Amino acid sequence: MTSATPTLTHHTEDNKELVLERTFAAPPELVFAAFTQADHLRQWWGPRGWTLTHCTVDLRPGGRWHYCMKCVDPTQGDFYGMESWGLGIYQEIEAPGRLVYTDYFSDAEGKINEELPTTQSILTFEEVDGQTRVVSRSVYATPEALKTVLDMGMLQGITETWDRLAEYLPSQ
Repeated sequence: MTSATPTLTHHTEDNKELVLERTFAAPPELVFAAFTQADHLRQWWGPRGWTLTHCTVDLRPGGRWHYCMKCVDPTQGDFYGMESWGLGIYQEIEAPGRLVYTDYFSDAEGKINEELPTTQSILTFEEVDGQTRVVSRSVYATPEALKTVLDMGMLQGITETWDRLAEYLPSQ
């Protein structure tokens, strides 16, 4: 059974790190692949009502994951039609147990938006009774940077994104 929402385990004392965890009903190899292969990511990445219109993955240290989420749900008001581009640059890849990358807001050409916070994402994938516990550590330069992404709705976005992953995995 997967937990219904990611569990916020803690902020660090300096309030620059957000730690979330969730258990998925799939083996680590599949969950890791879902986080690192474009064909999988296109099926579930992003909050509800959003779809990936662009997704390329070069899975190697120094490689890039470039993607665009677009809101396709007219009930989401001002978000409808909005695009959000992101760029991940991989630092560590230890399949299927660990993935480390820096996540940036970017544009369609992959140019980094220096005005928005950068996230150092550290993901671990641990087999637990035939399932996979994912622990996500998101580290920010300052407490204000973390507050900025939280104010942008990051927790709701992660919850909905991981819900979509939990729904997608059984079909694989």
